[in-house]
Amino acid sequence: MYRIRLARVSHPQKVSLISLMLASSSRSVLDFDFEKLCSISLSHINAYACLVCGKYFQGRGLKSHAYIHSVQFSHHVFLNLHTLMFYCLPDNYKIVDSSLEDITYVLKPTFTKAQISNLDKQAKLSRAYDGTTYLPGIVGLNNIKANDYANAVLQALSNVPPLRNYFLEEENYRGIQRPPGDIMFLLVQRFGELMRKLWNPRNFKAHVSPHEMLQAVVLCSKKTFQITKQGDGVDFLSWFLNALNSALGGTKKKKTAIVTEVFQGSMRIFTKKLPHPDLPSEEKEALLENEEYQEKMLESPFMYLTLDLPTAPLYKDEKEQLIIPQVPLFSILAKFNGITEKEYKTYKENFLKRFQLTKLPPYLIFCIKRFTKNNFFVEKNPTIVNFPITNVDLREYLAEESQSTHKNTTYDLIANIVHDGKPNEGAYRIHVLHHGTGKWYELQDLQVTDILPQMITLSEAYIQVCVFRDGALRSSCTSEVKRSPCAQTM
Repeated sequence: MYRIRLARVSHPQKVSLISLMLASSSRSVLDFDFEKLCSISLSHINAYACLVCGKYFQGRGLKSHAYIHSVQFSHHVFLNLHTLMFYCLPDNYKIVDSSLEDITYVLKPTFTKAQISNLDKQAKLSRAYDGTTYLPGIVGLNNIKANDYANAVLQALSNVPPLRNYFLEEENYRGIQRPPGDIMFLLVQRFGELMRKLWNPRNFKAHVSPHEMLQAVVLCSKKTFQITKQGDGVDFLSWFLNALNSALGGTKKKKTAIVTEVFQGSMRIFTKKLPHPDLPSEEKEALLENEEYQEKMLESPFMYLTLDLPTAPLYKDEKEQLIIPQVPLFSILAKFNGITEKEYKTYKENFLKRFQLTKLPPYLIFCIKRFTKNNFFVEKNPTIVNFPITNVDLREYLAEESQSTHKNTTYDLIANIVHDGKPNEGAYRIHVLHHGTGKWYELQDLQVTDILPQMITLSEAYIQVCVFRDGALRSSCTSEVKRSPCAQTM
């Protein structure tokens, strides 16, 4: 490296020296996945990245941290992380060089409409700067400490084409007006940035760190979900979809947001209050005549359907082995046939409820209820759900008058989140269908491997994302679902 002030040399010499400096900048040390703040002052204002060592520093004027670093270590090429302009320090020259375009693209990937429309047709591998190959969209996420529950959910959502396509174009949500001081829109911005990194075909490395995304989650959830503490995938999914939908303005106005367009369906919930079981039979019969105890119907939107598992056996079989029970998917889907009743207990009252679907969303999420919580511990139900990968027909669970409005009621699986191990100590992984290749891949944090579809059905599925089989949903969903707060089933 050269300790020389460029102002004292001729123009040809400056060009030559700048070329040497640019050649010395190492792409292997550049990592733009972390928060853009100065490594010394911890300030976000006017942050620059040193292209030689990859560290962030504030300012470029005299006595600034970037200026001092350039003099002390002879690192001369810096990138403004906000304006995407390059400078030579300490002489404060602006550098314009096409060879640096790949760096700015990694910092801020952009996609044209043509590129986005072809994403699900591409089967070509990309090559990272270190020589490793990867499929855009099928990219590992770094597990910083205990955030694999969030990684799996983010990977699933990143492979829902209309949601992904919406966030790949920042123009779609840049102009959304939010109240002054509203922090929830940070969630939208960070999710968009993560989508563009996951689908970037020109990454320097074959994995992505969700550090900035998770920092926004911690802040916006008021530390309900953290990086250092294991969380529940369904709880995170429910909160994230609601928060994202709300930040996009999707709760009060009539105009729909992308989240509701993609995931929101509706159902009827029939509720009947039950008399206290300890009352005499005469009193029970008298109470059942009251209006308070008559069945009531409520139309409710949903973002996902909760599927209840049958109680797992407590005892071992004759060979002293615990049998892991299995149940067909359609057995637990019977909850939504409008006939099956289930009792729900509160502290003071008991209710009978039954459910019937009235509108199916383009993308349907199943959450299999594996965990039971009480005041003392969390218990996990290990029952294996036997589910088909394709051709899941839900027509029989639709209300009769709704069946005529649904030409298509058949779904195919596109993402399957699995929880392995104990309730509080387990790990998450996800199976994802890559539309371009038609192959399934298993992602567990940084590990990415291909997997046979037959192996997916043997896992302890926890969250599943399905899509209408005929592919009727295109990149721009145009559902007429009215915006309303997200609701989950009981």
